Amino acid sequence: MIQFQNTLAFARELDQQDELSKYRNEFHFPKVNGKDVIYFTGNSLGLQPKSAQKFVDDIMKDWKELAVEGHFYAEKPWWDYHERFAKPLSKIVGALPEEVTVMNTLTVNLHLLMVSFYRPTEKRFKIICEEKAFPSDQYMLASQVRFHGLDPKEVLVEVKKRDGENYWRTEDVLKTIEETGDELALVLMGGVNYYNGQVFDMETITKAAKDIGANVGWDLAHGAGNIELKLHDWDVDFAAWCSYKYMNSGPGNVSGVFINQKHLNKKDIPRFEGWWGHDKERRFLMEPEFIPMANAEAWHLSNAAVIAMAPYLASLEMFDEIGMEKLIAKRNLITSYLEFVLGEIAKEVDSSFEIITPSNPKERACQLSVFLHGEGRALFDYLMESGVITDWREPNVIRLAPVPLYCSFEDMYNFGQLLKAGIQKKN
Repeated sequence: MIQFQNTLAFARELDQQDELSKYRNEFHFPKVNGKDVIYFTGNSLGLQPKSAQKFVDDIMKDWKELAVEGHFYAEKPWWDYHERFAKPLSKIVGALPEEVTVMNTLTVNLHLLMVSFYRPTEKRFKIICEEKAFPSDQYMLASQVRFHGLDPKEVLVEVKKRDGENYWRTEDVLKTIEETGDELALVLMGGVNYYNGQVFDMETITKAAKDIGANVGWDLAHGAGNIELKLHDWDVDFAAWCSYKYMNSGPGNVSGVFINQKHLNKKDIPRFEGWWGHDKERRFLMEPEFIPMANAEAWHLSNAAVIAMAPYLASLEMFDEIGMEKLIAKRNLITSYLEFVLGEIAKEVDSSFEIITPSNPKERACQLSVFLHGEGRALFDYLMESGVITDWREPNVIRLAPVPLYCSFEDMYNFGQLLKAGIQKKN
């Protein structure tokens, strides 16, 4: 057990011992006052990998020199560009390569997957989600329910936090599943809550829902590239995630998709279909009948957006080189050190910081959400002006994501000193 110290020397010692510290130099950092920022918003948009530019430039060069022939004769041919993601992504989300693909964007993919996995009947029609899910998920779920001619108020069952508590209890999710019983058609929740950073017990929740005959899907926007996932082993039916947060693919970029092996290679599964989901070997025969790919690519509609995919592929090279085990180990250490620094600064300024993210490492990942009691927006503004890029959520929460790929322990120490200075300046 490391005995933390809130000193610059100790933080630098941790950085010297960190075998991942070299990857910090593989990213571009914005600058404030001529210095690299302390970047805490990788849970919203990851930094740009320096290698991303070349991946994009390669495609632009091939487009310039080969035009349409780039689909087949580029160094990385465009017509199968997306296939390069299956193997590295399968390691990140705990899947078989054939269960994973990339296409579209996150909410688009969730809609497409609900076409297949939300099939309400007169008896089984309810959906369980978490209270105050990310707004896009709320809109998506309600619109899907209305599409089926049903009333969201009668269909959507929200699992609530207990009064006075800041995060959900697994037993309350399981109780809701049990009480909904054979009316439950689908559980679709965020694997990591965007607001408080809580990691749900996906394995236990999935098993409980499957045991009563429901389908299970997970929105892994804040999970992929951040936490240990075993989607195949957990028997999850489907999942989707964006790539621009912890996996650094660029703003609004393509989404990853997982579809369990048991649902693959089926012609009769309800699904919206398009040209690029058709059997690859017969795609250019222009046949009228859809023959699905035998893998998750059967859910593709259109050809790959290769320019958008290029930065994602660049970032995945680093993930494949490092492996999730090492990333998670550093994530746990640097998040714990940040928690320690917050506690020390609170003592020094006689203030109260309430961390609303679970303290149990198994229930949190690369985010601490902090209530700044007695502090207002002015403190957040001071931090931003001082080169700390963080995230403000009403009424007085800052979200801090010390991403292990590019954040340093020295960042954590320096943040604490700036936080202290901001509070002292106000007072």
